[in-house]
Amino acid sequence: MAILKIITEEDETLRKKSKPVTEITPRILTILDDMKDTLIQADGVGLAAVQTGILRRMFIINTSVEEGKAEIVEFINPEIIKTSGNQQEVEGCLSVPGKYGITSRPQKVTVRATNRNGEEFEFTGEGLFARCLCHEYEHLDGILYTDNVVKMLDPEDFE
Repeated sequence: MAILKIITEEDETLRKKSKPVTEITPRILTILDDMKDTLIQADGVGLAAVQTGILRRMFIINTSVEEGKAEIVEFINPEIIKTSGNQQEVEGCLSVPGKYGITSRPQKVTVRATNRNGEEFEFTGEGLFARCLCHEYEHLDGILYTDNVVKMLDPEDFE
């Protein structure tokens, strides 16, 4: 397993639409494993393959916010199938380091995806995880949270 380089907003790859995964190959599994190591090392909540320069429709999220404990959920070819409610909260991105903004997202989101074994599943996230699901899903279409931010925050707001 390896730590992948996370590309930043200056890289045009982030603006490209990711392609569906047509077959779960050993290479796809290696990418997912490397993404997990990368996400944990970066202390992030979510990571899309495109953020590592790989244009495939997959992302992962860490459903545990406890330090030292990682519970990673992998999403291959995800689709948002249901949303409800609304929240406006602070959001950041590993590909937009040091910048934060207020976004408007659904309070609850359900995603249908395929796991590494080729099995379809549904995952529902609320609050932070609803934001994360939307955020990572948008990455797959070349959208950054800064495109839809309600208000960017000043760095001194976090001191």
